[in-house]
Amino acid sequence: MVKLRSYSVYTNQGPYLQINEDDAVVDLKNKLFLIFDGFGGSNIGDAAVAKIKDTILKFYTKIGGDPDSTFPFYYSHKYLIEGNALVNSMHLAHSMIKNDNQEKGLSNRGGASCIAATLADSILTMSSTGNCSAFLFRRGKLDNIVRPDSLESLSEDNYDTQFRTTPMSGFGLFDDLHLNVKEFKVMSGDLFIFMTDGVYSRVTHKEIKHTIERQDLDDNGKIKELTKLSNQRGNLDNQSTIFLQF
Repeated sequence: MVKLRSYSVYTNQGPYLQINEDDAVVDLKNKLFLIFDGFGGSNIGDAAVAKIKDTILKFYTKIGGDPDSTFPFYYSHKYLIEGNALVNSMHLAHSMIKNDNQEKGLSNRGGASCIAATLADSILTMSSTGNCSAFLFRRGKLDNIVRPDSLESLSEDNYDTQFRTTPMSGFGLFDDLHLNVKEFKVMSGDLFIFMTDGVYSRVTHKEIKHTIERQDLDDNGKIKELTKLSNQRGNLDNQSTIFLQF
């Protein structure tokens, strides 16, 4: 079984905004890793993220790893028990946010993009919705393993991608929660990276790889370097990054 050797987490409101609608969580006890990019505005998006996060953490810890658990929203033989528990916890969070939004005017409705991951033995199950992005750095090669579900997929070229990060899915956005679920066999030396669009939308994959390979920076320093590079190119959004080093 491959063990998590180290992790680094960074979340910040960014250089301009006063409220951080992002969030990032590493729960070592339950091997649960979450990154969020909230939307809706001050005291709306951040409140939605807080509720989604708490719901996932509480519900997952009740049923994750229990073979006798009842999965009220979803079950697939394709995924591990932990993966099914994660998907169910996300569906529950979505239903709660959707119910909250139905009682509010359009300008007061909130939601969030998210990548949620759980580790069981040597399998990392990722479930994503919205415009967050994830990378795997393995044996010198960087792969974008979770692509944002955003307007970027409808664009004709890669010019100014930061203007096309509007999420096409997410918590509280539509009646149905659209999830992208993947399982990865974790190998020793793997580095998994989760990012919100406040970081990844203004840096290239080559720049991410170059920063990862720098020997003069620890993981916290590498995250700060990528964050600084994004800000130098005009970022005004919240920013969050998680490094998981196996």
